[in-house]
Amino acid sequence: MLPLELAIQKIQQLPPEQQKKAIEFIEFLEFQASCTLQPQTPTAPETAETSFADATKEFIGCLDSDLEDLSHNPKYLEKFGRS
Repeated sequence: MLPLELAIQKIQQLPPEQQKKAIEFIEFLEFQASCTLQPQTPTAPETAETSFADATKEFIGCLDSDLEDLSHNPKYLEKFGRS
């Protein structure tokens, strides 16, 4: 009997919950094999430092809100830093 036939026979003898676990394990092995088959391309390290504002400037103003900037709101900052 071929190993594949033996594996199928053994899986068929398992209860449904264990069959499900066997399939999940096989899918995990497939995923693991696909990761090792794909060549790993190293990412180039960033050479220049970028500020958060520069990195996210395309998103500035995306949210439409009537709220003021809380960092400049005196009422918000009234008890800031006090216990």
